[in-house]
Amino acid sequence: MAVAAAQKNREMFAIKKSYSIENGYPSRRRSLVDDARFETLVVKQTKQSVLEEARARANDSGLESDYIQDAAHLGNGDNTPTVEDGTHQDETKNGQLDADIGDDGGKKDEDYTLTEEEVILQNAASESPEAEQAIQKAALLLRMRDGMGSLARILKTIDNYKGSVEHLETRPSQVSGIQFDALVNVSMSRVNLLQLIRALRQSTSFTGVNLLSENNLSNKTPWFPRHAVDLDNCNHLMTKFEPELDMNHPGFADKEYRERRKQIAEIAFAYKYGDPIPFISYTESENATWQRVFNTVLDLMPKHACREYKAAFNKLQEADIFVPHRIPQLEDVSNFLRKHTGFTLRPAAGLLTARDFLASLAFRVFQSTQYVRHANSPFHTPEPDCIHELLGHIPLLADPSFAQFSQEIGLASLGASDAEIEKLSTVYWFTVEFGLCKENQQLKAYGAALLSSIGELLHALSDKPELRPFEPASTSIQPYQDQEYQPIYYVAESFEDAKDKFRRWVSTMSRPFEVRFNPHTERVEVLDSVDKLETLIWQLNTEMLHLTNAVKKLKGTHFE
Repeated sequence: MAVAAAQKNREMFAIKKSYSIENGYPSRRRSLVDDARFETLVVKQTKQSVLEEARARANDSGLESDYIQDAAHLGNGDNTPTVEDGTHQDETKNGQLDADIGDDGGKKDEDYTLTEEEVILQNAASESPEAEQAIQKAALLLRMRDGMGSLARILKTIDNYKGSVEHLETRPSQVSGIQFDALVNVSMSRVNLLQLIRALRQSTSFTGVNLLSENNLSNKTPWFPRHAVDLDNCNHLMTKFEPELDMNHPGFADKEYRERRKQIAEIAFAYKYGDPIPFISYTESENATWQRVFNTVLDLMPKHACREYKAAFNKLQEADIFVPHRIPQLEDVSNFLRKHTGFTLRPAAGLLTARDFLASLAFRVFQSTQYVRHANSPFHTPEPDCIHELLGHIPLLADPSFAQFSQEIGLASLGASDAEIEKLSTVYWFTVEFGLCKENQQLKAYGAALLSSIGELLHALSDKPELRPFEPASTSIQPYQDQEYQPIYYVAESFEDAKDKFRRWVSTMSRPFEVRFNPHTERVEVLDSVDKLETLIWQLNTEMLHLTNAVKKLKGTHFE
């Protein structure tokens, strides 16, 4: 039920249309980091608008009718279930609850403020008559002003709303003016749960009634894909057909180029999981642009690229995928990656939202554009194009260690908060895009933006910028530069060292659950039950047994 609620939350607050200058998106900035921050702002504004609208509807309707049916119909005969067990007594000195909220001694009638969880629950209940009566498990946190005498009446009220109590615990409250906190896990129909919350909240015996998360997954947890097929829903663009929007774009005044970009983008929009990646027949001009950049990278690579990049680049050349005269097809590149690291490619229409892009990495899927930068600007592109993807990202995605690092960034993003997505995007920016590493006491580039940008690469390896050791905690909050060359770069001792530091940093994130990618089912699993953990432990023990046997056999062969 919690997963369904989280999906409902995603549907309510998802970005429904592509961002553009008209929507306030600053066109000059197309980095993953700024996209994450802009996305956070838009989602926050959208969420606030949805909640305010729902609260206004609830107040206008008196809430009872808005909660599908009147509470009076839930009781027997003319009896309305209340916190008073069907009565309308004033609260007495022995701690009995007050339901007569209109009396002078009770709580005055005031606007009823729906929480985000209640809005989600209310929308789920309103989908159909069956949805109204669907059984919902939930946890209620009650802050009791008047001691334990209220508990019996609370339990009776839950019974009147035809609910069952699955767990109950109390503790002395640490809040001034409140005697006890009670945590009550209940199971009842959605409509009855909403009525129960209102009835409890209207009593003067409580200073707070909160609907909490359930099943270890918060309703506020952003929806995230569980299988690669779900990536069909992860194609929200930060900007759409950028040359039509940005006067500073090299292709803004080129009508033919703009139409070409639009055609290729529409092909990507139509792509679905399992389809072969569409073949793009590149023009002579596009292949010429590729050749200019390819030859330049070929000249600089031996001296400035890390060994892993060079090794994979050579394999791509040997496979006749990387050749100077022809832009590689994504389908051929995807098949190459699948054989070496299990990564595959998926065509993207443009720069995706940070959350959607990072989520794809969790499934070892890299979202790649297929359009080519404008011919007048072969060594610079204001947004990712296929030359950047192919020459910058692809070689290292064919390296097992770097591929695993990329996937771990993706897994860490699943269900992360907006603030943590920003931090993960910043780590991605300073590593996968602009990362440097040490190799035989010399600096080498492994970041895709460096390896596909001549000027930035030479700047990064000069004595002009400041170099800092890669530490995710500090890297994740470092301001970035997307208009000029970076003033600061982060240096990793090695990919293994970067992965180790990243894992330790991720363990401090606020996400209340862990996930893992199951390569057999190609699904992301949430590790939220003992059964799942026991199954995983059994699998790992089996793997360790095989590894131990392999070591013993190798040692035996060595000493023979």
